[in-house]
Amino acid sequence: MSHLTQSHSDLLARSRRIAGQVGAVERALLADKDCAEILHLVAAVRGAVNGLLDEIIVHHLEAHVSRPGLSDAERARGRDDLLAVIRRYSK
Repeated sequence: MSHLTQSHSDLLARSRRIAGQVGAVERALLADKDCAEILHLVAAVRGAVNGLLDEIIVHHLEAHVSRPGLSDAERARGRDDLLAVIRRYSK
């Protein structure tokens, strides 16, 4: 994933924020917080993960599907990889 190098620090920062949010969910569960509060925390995690996924999909499309100079086989492989992820995510 060398094409992610340019935004590597941004993606790591997002990942670390998500880890912090998951930690907040765990702490809320351990502290027996109100279910509404936990639902909000989980929804925030989901939103953050979706944002990270969106960002990586954009990078994948740019590097493995739409980049000039790719062969038809390379484009098909990039498309197939992305479809597999989308299918897995949508289950």
